[in-house]
Amino acid sequence: MGQAVKTLAAAVAALVIGVAAGAARADVKRIELPPDGLQLKPSTLPGYAKAQANCVACHSAEYMAYQPPTAARPYWEAMVKRMKMVFKAPVDEADMPAIVEYLVKTYGNEQPR
Repeated sequence: MGQAVKTLAAAVAALVIGVAAGAARADVKRIELPPDGLQLKPSTLPGYAKAQANCVACHSAEYMAYQPPTAARPYWEAMVKRMKMVFKAPVDEADMPAIVEYLVKTYGNEQPR
């Protein structure tokens, strides 16, 4: 039984070394995203620059454009908070009100008609 344990240990060691060597040779994978179809709507609101710096770093401007145009301020507040809390977007708390202001006035129900 001692020889069987030694043989098993040698087989496991060989397997571990083989897996480790294969992982070390793994090719680097690259992902190419398609170009954005839309850009954020330009605005003089301070939240525009903050949205450019934060929001479109993770997703395209289409995400904002596809939200309901009737969405009220609480909807946009919830969306920005969700991005930070759930998806861990690195948005500074101090920037969140300006981003919400931009979104609701540019894409939500406070847009000029």
